[in-house]
Amino acid sequence: MRKYLLIIAILFPVVGYAQKNSQWRGENRDGVYNEKGLLKVWPASGPQLLWKFDGMGNSYASTAIANGKIYLTGIDGDKLMLYVLNLNGTLITKKEIGKEWTENHVGTRCTVVVNDGKLYIGNSLGQLFCLDEATLNVIWKKDMLSDFDGKNIMWGMTESPLIVGDKIFLTPGGSKNNMVALNKNTGALIWSSTGTGTTSSYCSPIYISDQSVPMVVTAMLQEIVALNVDTGEKLWSHPQTNQRNIHPNSPIYSDGMIFSVTGYRGGAVLLRLKDGGKAVEQVWKHNEMDNQMGGAIMVGDYIYASGHNSQNWFCVDRKTGATKYKVSDIGPANVIFADGMLYVYSEKGDMCLVKPNPDKFELVSKFKVTLGTGEHWAHPVIHEGVLYLRHGDTLMAYKIK
Repeated sequence: MRKYLLIIAILFPVVGYAQKNSQWRGENRDGVYNEKGLLKVWPASGPQLLWKFDGMGNSYASTAIANGKIYLTGIDGDKLMLYVLNLNGTLITKKEIGKEWTENHVGTRCTVVVNDGKLYIGNSLGQLFCLDEATLNVIWKKDMLSDFDGKNIMWGMTESPLIVGDKIFLTPGGSKNNMVALNKNTGALIWSSTGTGTTSSYCSPIYISDQSVPMVVTAMLQEIVALNVDTGEKLWSHPQTNQRNIHPNSPIYSDGMIFSVTGYRGGAVLLRLKDGGKAVEQVWKHNEMDNQMGGAIMVGDYIYASGHNSQNWFCVDRKTGATKYKVSDIGPANVIFADGMLYVYSEKGDMCLVKPNPDKFELVSKFKVTLGTGEHWAHPVIHEGVLYLRHGDTLMAYKIK
């Protein structure tokens, strides 16, 4: 019997525990969450509020959830704070990490990245902290401004770093160190790329692996750029401009095509990769759909997103760029997708459940988010049948399964 119990004790950690990761806008950074069995209609007052947690200070960052814990950042004076909750909304611990942005739109911006037992936390001052997930001790830190001669930007850096294998990618935005790849475990420099030589532009990069040259793609000051993941070599760039040179939306990739949308009258483009990813060509441009920072969702042959200057909700044909419809029912909003439905969180505080339909706009359910403070900008997250909404200093958890 004792021998049997010993075998169980040895095997259980291996069989019963699998390290989970979490990053900005889901597994592929495309806003799609692989959940099933979710409600297709909500009660008139909204889905059941399971719990709320207040007092974290303002934040525009999204929520990271992994290994039974919720990770959020907030601001206390000029301090960057990390809050760790359990899945019942109970505070496990909080920790001061460093300083945070206080010049304008005070609050944290960068979503925590959870990867292989470590937390990666950025601030808008250009610093990145790597913490041990279990102890929250700092393993290493880097300063993109002082270590890599980077340049900060008007509203503060807003990049949630990308991790591929043992590399973590950051965008200092300097003329020499435009983008860098570091060892995620030690912070050691693997490569530095001159890229486009322009400042970063609030964008969190994506990874494309199915071309002959695997690449990291992001938006810089006036262009979309692709770099070789292994070497940092610039593969191509494509113009992307708007009235403010602000590009917070991560591009979306599918089947050899890159979709990128930007606000301030910048519009949206669909690009086709060529020569195994070494070149790119524009398929179409949509001038009116100019989402500022709410992202977009690609469902089959159609793309759904709101505008910014044109305060409408759009459905656009992915193949042609033609507008299927635009409606004013929602206005500027961010959007994610799960189990066949769009989850649209508007800047007016309306949380909407929308059926993706290229023939007509179908608003299924809607409720008003009245808790929390400030702007309704943080992107929602869905995890194990629960919808997590961050509004300023408050996190809310709604049962949607």
